[in-house]
Amino acid sequence: MSNVPPSVAHGAYPALSPAAQALAARCESRVNELARRMARETFEQLPGYNELPADVKDVEIAATVRNGLRLFLRRVRDTQGRAGDYSLFRERAAQRADEGMPLHTLLRSHSTGVYVLWQTLRDEATSGEEGALIELVDFLLRGHEAIIGAVAETYLDEQTALFAERREHHRSLVRGLLDGSLPPARAFEELGLEGPSLVVHLHIPRNQDPAAPAVADRRQVRRIQTVLDRVLGTEAVSLLSVDGGHAIAPRRADDTDGTRACEELSIRLRQVCGPDVRCAAVTAASPQDVPAAARTATDIVRVARACGRPAGLHRMDDVLLEYHLSRRDESSDRIAALLDPVGDRPELIETLRVHLEHRHDRRSTARHLRLHPNTVDNRLARFTELTGLDISSPHGNALALAALLLRGNVPA
Repeated sequence: MSNVPPSVAHGAYPALSPAAQALAARCESRVNELARRMARETFEQLPGYNELPADVKDVEIAATVRNGLRLFLRRVRDTQGRAGDYSLFRERAAQRADEGMPLHTLLRSHSTGVYVLWQTLRDEATSGEEGALIELVDFLLRGHEAIIGAVAETYLDEQTALFAERREHHRSLVRGLLDGSLPPARAFEELGLEGPSLVVHLHIPRNQDPAAPAVADRRQVRRIQTVLDRVLGTEAVSLLSVDGGHAIAPRRADDTDGTRACEELSIRLRQVCGPDVRCAAVTAASPQDVPAAARTATDIVRVARACGRPAGLHRMDDVLLEYHLSRRDESSDRIAALLDPVGDRPELIETLRVHLEHRHDRRSTARHLRLHPNTVDNRLARFTELTGLDISSPHGNALALAALLLRGNVPA
C-alpha cells in the first residue's frame, strides 16, 4: 500500500539550499513515529483500509512508509535519482492489485502520506524558514507526481495480467466442462455457477480479411464478451473465438427458457458484429446437463444455417423437422450414402451446402463462393446428375439436407 513518495525518479533537480536541508534533517528522528501513525491512524480514514489484516498494516505498509520518508530525506541531501528507488513501491502496488484493493484507495494513501509529511515539515519550521519550507514542498510535490505514475502503471499492469489469467482459467474450465474432461460439479463450483443454467451457442461469420492482424480478432472477442456481460450478467462464463462459441449463465427466474435474453443478445451482437449473427439457447437443469445442452444449441444453429433460416435467434421449434432429419437412426446410413457419388467432388458438396444456406438464391451463392452464377448452375446440375437428388423439389431438398447434416458437411 502506500507510503510517502520521494522526489523525482531518475534524474536530478537543482540542489536544495542548506536551510532546506537543515529543516528536513530535523524531521529524520520522527521517521519511525510518522510511519506508525500513518499506518495505524491516518490511513484508517481511507475506504477499505480497515479491512486489511493487522500484519499488513504494521509490517508491509509501515515499512513502505518508512522507505518513502527516508527516500525523500535522502533525496533532499542528494537530488540525484538512483536506479531501483521505486522498486518497493512497484512491488507493493502489484501486491495490492493482487489483493483486490481499489486503485483509488492506493493512490489516496500516497497523497495522504504527502500531506502528513507536509504537516510535519510545516510544524518543524520556525520563523524565518518560510523560504526553506517552500523549497521542500515544491520538491515533495514534484516527486509525488513521479511516484504516483509508477504506482498506477504497476497496479494497472498487474490487474491486466490477473484479469487475463483469470479469463484463461475460466476458458479452460468451460472447455473441460463442455468436452467432458472435467467433472461438471467441480467445474461449476470453480466457475462460481449454481442451479439451472442457460447454455448459449453463438455463430458469427467471419467477414474480415483472413490476413488481418490477430489484434483485430482479439478486439472482436472482447466486443462479444462485453455484450455477453451486459446481457447475461458478469457472472456469465464463456469459451469464445472470433467466430463465436459458447456461454453459460445462471437461468433467470423471469426468463426460464432464455428467449428474452437471447433476443436481446442477438440484437446487440448484430449491432457490433454484423447482421449474420446466429444464436440458440438451451436450458440445463444441472451441471451434468450442460454438455448435452451445448451440443443441442450448437446443432440448432447448424441446422438453421443448413436449411437457410434467416440469421438471428433460433429455437428448436423453428427447425423441428430438419433437426429430426439430422438425428441418426436405422435410416441414417442410407441417407448419408446418397452423397457417396460426389464424395470425391468437395466443390459440388460445398456449392450445395452454400446454396441451401442461402435459400436457393443462385446469385447470393455465387457471391459467397466468388463464382459466376452460371458456374453455380452447372455445379448443381452436375450434382443432380451424379446423385439423382433434385434439390428443386421438396423431397430432394429434404434428403440432400439430411445427408449433408448426417455426413457432417455442415460445420458448427
